Order: sequence, then structure tokens, then C-alpha cells
Amino acid sequence: MPDPLPLLERLIALDSVNPGLSPGGAGEQAAAAFCAQWLGERGFEIHRLERRPGRPSVVAVARGTGGGRSIMLNGHLDTVAHGTYDGDPLVPRVEDGRIHGRGAFDMKSGVAAMMAAAARATAGGPLRGDVIVACVADEENTSFGTEEVLERFTADGAVVTEPSLLEVTLAHKGFAWFEVEVLGRAAHGSRPDLGVDAIAKADHFLVALEALGRRLAGSGGHRLLGPGTVHASLIEGGEGPSTYPARCRITIERRTVPGESEQGVRDELIGVLDQLAATVPGFDYRLRPGLHREPFEADPDAAITRVLLREAERALGRPPVIRAEPFWTDCALLARAGIPCLLFGADGGGAHADTEWADIASVHRVTDVLAATVTAFCG
Repeated sequence: MPDPLPLLERLIALDSVNPGLSPGGAGEQAAAAFCAQWLGERGFEIHRLERRPGRPSVVAVARGTGGGRSIMLNGHLDTVAHGTYDGDPLVPRVEDGRIHGRGAFDMKSGVAAMMAAAARATAGGPLRGDVIVACVADEENTSFGTEEVLERFTADGAVVTEPSLLEVTLAHKGFAWFEVEVLGRAAHGSRPDLGVDAIAKADHFLVALEALGRRLAGSGGHRLLGPGTVHASLIEGGEGPSTYPARCRITIERRTVPGESEQGVRDELIGVLDQLAATVPGFDYRLRPGLHREPFEADPDAAITRVLLREAERALGRPPVIRAEPFWTDCALLARAGIPCLLFGADGGGAHADTEWADIASVHRVTDVLAATVTAFCG
């Protein structure tokens, strides 16, 4: 039966740094080509999606005989940069039950597990439902890979195989980015009668933003995730020591929980800014919304949730821990497309860090759970 460990070793050795985050990064081409070849050799129908040249996603399909439910296993091929990684990030190293290398944990372990599981579940012949394996680009940046996949493919249920420590993730936060431009008036530093200091005005906003963060922290929030959060992540302004700054730009990130919407958090921010405009002399602003991604919450009664929880309990010998994640994943895009989904993946550590590793036994366990889930769900 297909073993996920050789797959994981091969995937780690293939450079797939996301060039959207790190200019000059290799991108997903080599990893996508390997996945396509490996799955194609096992009878899967291969679709290569590459709207953005050099940034392919691969969708492999094992067609069912009919009358069964379809499943999508989704995992991303891209990694963050190698940076100051301790050792060669592209040389997989096995030691003390762990496999080390860039992407070992986030998330080539999940990609290897889902590929091996899909091949194992269909090795004896087609199931009744389709089995769809989506190896996608760009999750670490803007997730255009899964967006492109969802334009052409759907399923009755899905599992995203991001690392989850062998726990089952049923919710995660979303985020909304905004740029606030606080407006002043440029003038010579010797003419305070003419100038309006945008940086000084922006300080009022930063204090108010911190107060908003405290109010959010004191709210009840979501049952698994707690409250949403807000912080200023970038600030830029001024032209020189002897010039009153005409503008100060502040980038804001608002992390959202299920029940919060992009429009709702925009209105919340506008309320803060409008209050300053009404109470701080000379305060003026422009607000520009940026990238927005919805929070995610799985339906605990969905068929895919019930099947995976049952198979995880069988494999683990106990009910799996239910968890929620503070970060965002492609689960939210699948849910928005109407595909019931949840997240389940390997144990390990060091995501985006100088040393990254996955627990090998957990990769095998994830493979077992996914193979059983595919078989039971697709029939």
C-alpha cells in the first residue's frame, strides 16, 4: 500500500517557496509536476490549473461508478522562505521519529498523507463517489490556487489536511485588512500656522485602536475561538525633518470570528474614525479596505464531519480532541463554495520557523484516517 513517508521526503526536497511572499521563490511547478506524475501513474485523471504562469495547482480525480458521495482532499504545495533555516531546508532528515525540512509540517506532511490515502482507498477499484485530490498553490499568500480549483470542481465533503496535531479543527478565524490614511497639510517646519501634522493626528487613532482592541478582548466572542482582535501592523509617513507630514498611512489587521462580517468590522472601524473626526480638531482620514477572508466554522452534523470523527476515534482509540485555529486556512473558501469541510492533519512543529518537523507516526495515522474516511464517505 502507498507509504506517505517516501512521498513526504520527495516533496520536502522540491523547492516550492511562494514567490508572492519571497520574490524569486521557486513556486509550485516542481512539486505540482511530481504530484501529477505520481497520482497519474495510479490511475487518477490529472487536471493542471495555471491561470498564473508558473503557479500551478493540480487536481487529480478518481471517478466513481455513480451513486456515491464525492470527497475533496485539499492541501497546499507552497512554503514560506528558507530564511535562516538551520541546515539545508531541502534535505529531508529523519531522526528520533521526526522528519525535518522546510514544509515538513506546513504542510507537505498533509499533502503526502492525502495522496497516499486517496491512492490506498481506490487501489482496489473505483468507489461509488468521486475522489478528488487538490494540490494547490499560494495558500501561504492569497489562496488563488484553491479559488481557481473551486471554479471547476466541487464535492459533497472535503478535508483540508493542514497540520492539526491529530486533532480535529472545526473553526478558525478570518481576517480583514484596511489602510487608514490620516490626512494633514504639508508646510515648512517653521510654520505651524500653516501645517497640520498627520503623524500627530494618527497618534489619536492608534490610541483609539488600542482601546477598541481592549473592548474586543473583553467581549465573549466565539465558543471555541474567543473574541476577535485588531492591531496596527504597518505605519508610514513624513517627508523630512523640516516638513509637516501631509499624510500618515497605517495598515490595520482585524482578525474575525464566526458571526463577524467584513462589512461589520468596516463599520466598526468607521465608527472609531468618525468619532475622532468629530472630537479631535483637524482630524481627517481616508479608509481603504484590503484583502478579506471569512472566518470558518464546520457543521458538526455534516456527513463529512461525522465520518471523519468516527474514523479518527477508531484510529486513535479515543474521541479526537476538537480544536479551533487562530489562523486562516482554505477551509473558509471551501465552505463559502458550499462544500461541507473540516481540517485534520499531522503532529509536529516549527511552521515558518528555523527548524521544522513532522512526527512520522502521526503522518501514518493521518493517512490511515483519511483512507478510511474516503472509503466510508464515497462508498
